[in-house]
Amino acid sequence: MDFKESAKKLHQKIIEWRRDLHRIPETGVDTPQTEAYVCAELDKMGIPYRKGLGRHGVAALLEGKNKKTVFAVRADMDGLPIREETGLPFASENGNMHACGHDAHAAMGLGTAKLLSDVKDQLEGSVLFIFQPGEEGCPDGPGGAKRMLDDGAFDDPVPSAMVGLHTGCIWKDFVPGEIGYRSGGIMACMDRFEILVKGKGSHGAYPHGSIDAISITGQLISELQTIVSREIDPLEPAVVSLGEVHAGTAFNIIPGECRITGTVRALNQETREFLARRIEEVASGVASSMRGSIEFKYGWEGPAPVMNDPSMTEELRLAAAKIVGEEKVREIARPSMGGEDIAFFLEKAPGTFFFLPGCNEEKGQTWPHHNSKFDIDEDVLWIGPAVMATMVFDWLKKQA
Repeated sequence: MDFKESAKKLHQKIIEWRRDLHRIPETGVDTPQTEAYVCAELDKMGIPYRKGLGRHGVAALLEGKNKKTVFAVRADMDGLPIREETGLPFASENGNMHACGHDAHAAMGLGTAKLLSDVKDQLEGSVLFIFQPGEEGCPDGPGGAKRMLDDGAFDDPVPSAMVGLHTGCIWKDFVPGEIGYRSGGIMACMDRFEILVKGKGSHGAYPHGSIDAISITGQLISELQTIVSREIDPLEPAVVSLGEVHAGTAFNIIPGECRITGTVRALNQETREFLARRIEEVASGVASSMRGSIEFKYGWEGPAPVMNDPSMTEELRLAAAKIVGEEKVREIARPSMGGEDIAFFLEKAPGTFFFLPGCNEEKGQTWPHHNSKFDIDEDVLWIGPAVMATMVFDWLKKQA
């Protein structure tokens, strides 16, 4: 099945979907307007769905000849609490912004659904379309992928394979029109940790009466940096970064507590678990040596490293070559230490997560993700659906 020409014919509609969604960005899992828009378009295609998964996620099922063989296609659809400054004629007006390309992801998810629904009678299996909120995280608990899974997104039916993509400018050495793929670890875990350093407060004029939580924290910050530099193989990617330090209420009071938070990034589960354990051990040891103590919390609810299945990544490579040509399908040499909660889905079904470059320097699209001026090149939007539809169709045919 050749989806290239049909995807090109659908291109203007995909752009229209993207622009409509760009105007109504919603954050976290509170995406009722986005959910309603996606459902309305699925209704036009005649694809049944379950909504309200993970609060406002959508799982749509396109049934083919074999209802037990299921391929999942995932598209995230939430925005960010950023005021847009792109100057686009379809810019957001509600104070939020699609500053990470999820409007395009959702539009390409709809495009994939349309391409495959048009050849439904030729599908050897079924396709589960996941439109996910909360990829950027949620302040009140886990993100959208885990919430959707907890609500049964993969329970009935259970998919045997899956695919997803990210557009934008994550990997700088790619240009629009190409496809980036990588087998194995492609993105890192995205964990949050919190350390409450507990000491004893005192007047600033009488430091000997204190157990200075700020002094303990200063030593702790230095020691935490040695975990990666002295305990992790230099060839193994790992990050421990601190983002917040909070203590004190007045200039002349030594506080009894100091709270610090940070993030851990790793590309395999073993390193992830080692870092979590050592952060707690080092923090406890430093605090104890200075007569203090700690309370430690580690956010295991964050996504694990994004692991691409080798065989499914090869299926993706073959499909992409059909659409853009072998010379434009390139392996990603170095993974990203950024995180993506598609990892939760990939733990349930073998699949692959690929890169569709979407920032065109010639068009001034050089702003990074999560920037108020972020924008993408709409000329590439047909490629994502063409590649995913080809991969799904061909894989299902091989299972027949």
